[in-house]
Amino acid sequence: MHPLYQPVLEILEQASQEILLPYYQNLKSEQIEEKTPGDLVTVADKLSEEFIDQALRTLLPASKIVGEEAVAANPAVLDQLAEGQVWIIDPIDGTGNYASGQSPFGIIIALAEQNETVAGWLYDPLTARICHAVKNGGAFINGEKLAVPDDHPMTPVAALATGFMTDDQRKMLLESATSFYEIVDIPRCAAEQYPRLALGANHISVFERTLPWDHAAGILFLNEAGGKCARWDGSEYQPADRKKGLLGASSPKLWNEAAERLGDIFRP
Repeated sequence: MHPLYQPVLEILEQASQEILLPYYQNLKSEQIEEKTPGDLVTVADKLSEEFIDQALRTLLPASKIVGEEAVAANPAVLDQLAEGQVWIIDPIDGTGNYASGQSPFGIIIALAEQNETVAGWLYDPLTARICHAVKNGGAFINGEKLAVPDDHPMTPVAALATGFMTDDQRKMLLESATSFYEIVDIPRCAAEQYPRLALGANHISVFERTLPWDHAAGILFLNEAGGKCARWDGSEYQPADRKKGLLGASSPKLWNEAAERLGDIFRP
């Protein structure tokens, strides 16, 4: 595990107990806003990010911070991702679920160094499940090392995030995927989707929007567990890379099959 595993976990637990859970199912209408159409932010998102930001600065005073809400207020904050030691924060992942009083939702923190994710934490406040990964050091759930299941059904399960695709991409993807996969609803929460892939509850996921606070920690977690998540051309995800498109799978074999079956829809 990463040397800062426990201190970061304690920050996540405190943010959950003192901010997320007290507001959960208790939000007033004036405490929920739209940043853009369909993209919600709540008072709890803002308070959570403020708390986590300050706590992480105390852990690593020389580090930089890139939080989802900070970027919403000032897009230039994203420019900090490319160099140095950077914390990446999603103060509430799955805000739409959280704002409607439903699960799943979580908090995601990633640590990047020189544009490479070196550690990640995905925390579920309702169950206190912590998914953690460290570069070249494995993936863990609640402190126990995890490896993806060896087997999968004849018809693998695919959760396809199509919301940010073009109409043509969405149509082609669904038409192609239904020939090979059982299509299920997405949880609308990356902090839940990546564990589903690593645990074998889902086997394939496709993402079009690939913002670092949603994906950096989860990709590392899945890859360290023995699955695979990468760009459609097979290249690694880098937090500062503003490209679109990711394919995740519960094993490299499933990834290769999906890339062959579906990749022409997304590759230039």
